[in-house]
Amino acid sequence: MLAQLFTSFIATAAFGILFHAPRRSLLQCGFVGMLGWLVYYSTTDSMGPVSASLLATILIGIVSQGFARLYKMPVIIFSVAGMIPLVPGGMAYNAMRQFVQQHYPQALELAMSTLMIAGAIAVGLVLSEVLNQIFHNIRFRPQR
Repeated sequence: MLAQLFTSFIATAAFGILFHAPRRSLLQCGFVGMLGWLVYYSTTDSMGPVSASLLATILIGIVSQGFARLYKMPVIIFSVAGMIPLVPGGMAYNAMRQFVQQHYPQALELAMSTLMIAGAIAVGLVLSEVLNQIFHNIRFRPQR
């Protein structure tokens, strides 16, 4: 488990470097990715990969918005870097490989799983933004 967390931290921070994130945000980017991977990894067996991706993405979005306010940086710096461990790139590669090898049933199964996980990531980002807006509106609503 520690190796998984360390690897996800390093991968996320390294992607932050490729993404040209400011140096002072790389530790936070790594932490966001590590936290998202922790939630995904610990809930995949009980919830399945799609639901685990959704839950992890919602958490990544919420933490990213908190870090953006705390460190006065754009949310995208933290959220895009934090998504990297969750992206089903290997699964997409395997789906395309199965298509090329003309193993269509396996290819379609992998492609559908990839699309569902990618959709869960997109929905999770939107839900985290909606939750943030709801919380912000309730917290800072002017008193009448």
